[in-house]
Amino acid sequence: MIAPAPHKYNPDGVAVFADCAINIEPDANQIADIAISSAATAKNIAGIEPRVAMLSFSTKGSGNDDKYFKSVPKMQEATRIAKENAPDLILDGEFQFDAATAPEVGKLKAPDSKVAGNANVFIFPNINAGNIGYKIAQRFGGYMALGPICQGFAKPINDLSRGCNADDVVAVVAITALQAE
Repeated sequence: MIAPAPHKYNPDGVAVFADCAINIEPDANQIADIAISSAATAKNIAGIEPRVAMLSFSTKGSGNDDKYFKSVPKMQEATRIAKENAPDLILDGEFQFDAATAPEVGKLKAPDSKVAGNANVFIFPNINAGNIGYKIAQRFGGYMALGPICQGFAKPINDLSRGCNADDVVAVVAITALQAE
């Protein structure tokens, strides 16, 4: 996701949103893998130091849907697994999007976090949240949405939204070439 101009909540000008198009309802282990892979993509392809936010409708246990969908515990478990598997990665959660992006909200809701209010890699709990989130950023926020950029395959493979334009195609081809290096 490329910001249209300098952005108050995205000073890097680039953000990584995952998973927005491939995994419908990933489990905690899959989300942890997605987070670690997305951090590598942020660093190696986007050229930013990843600060990974594990997203939810809850921040640090403020909400719980354990009775219905168990998405909060899933994101908490995914956070634990990702931290265990990549201890040097700057990663935290679970966060509501505002707590992940807005410093004033991050300090209020998660004052001890290095990621809160400062995230640039956003890991969504499922395809519904991810796809809706990236399309809102693209259409309302003016972000350039590239991809889906696929990760974890032996060879580079990427996708394009049916709503893409020629600039999107060129950019995704360039990213695919970078992945092949």
